[in-house]
Amino acid sequence: MDDQTVDKKINILIVDDEALIRDNLASLLERSGFKVAVAVDGQDALTKLSHTGADLIVLDVIMPRMDGRETLRQLRQNRNWVPVILLTQVGDAAERAMALEEGADDYLNKPFDTHELIARIKTVLRRTQAGQPPLTASQRLGSGELVLDRSARRAFLSDKELTFTPKAVTLLEYLMTHPDELITRERLLDAVWGWDYPVGGRAVDTRIAEIRKLLADDPSQPRYIETVPGQGYRFVGEVVRLV
Repeated sequence: MDDQTVDKKINILIVDDEALIRDNLASLLERSGFKVAVAVDGQDALTKLSHTGADLIVLDVIMPRMDGRETLRQLRQNRNWVPVILLTQVGDAAERAMALEEGADDYLNKPFDTHELIARIKTVLRRTQAGQPPLTASQRLGSGELVLDRSARRAFLSDKELTFTPKAVTLLEYLMTHPDELITRERLLDAVWGWDYPVGGRAVDTRIAEIRKLLADDPSQPRYIETVPGQGYRFVGEVVRLV
């Protein structure tokens, strides 16, 4: 999303039961050129969406009446594919992965850098298409000869199954559901291993090397995963929904 897109007043719905967070985020996003509405919980959000809609939702997970996960489930069950960024306080990577499988486009852990939220909003809006399900809602993804079966946790290259470790599959999944996006090692650690898992950035590099070896992906001329020196990794292959 470029500055011209922001000038068209993208509509953001902030859903959080904490008034201070709602007010601060609304003020920040309005200063950044967005049009902002707020809701106090999931039920309030669904009511507002039925009347006015939104281009993207920033959705807290832990709320009374209807929490963020249930709100997301209801949206996707009704085939409403408005992009959703979850705000979580969950350190367990498996829990967050489940939320992505249910159709969230991205997530941020509380507390978070507000500038990071703006960057994520722009990135999500760039890669989503209005009225189309996100990559995270698809059980099978493809990129060239590579097929990832997210529900079975299996990957295939030219119809031959690849023997990935569980962390490598999760890492590949995260990269493929965030194509053409520069993702830092710190963010990959958080997404794949979780907050309190006792590993460092080398764990990411080791799993990336495992993926590249099995994909026969030359890092100097990558078909799938590009290294951005000093910053992180980017999935450069075109990703398509297969199911």
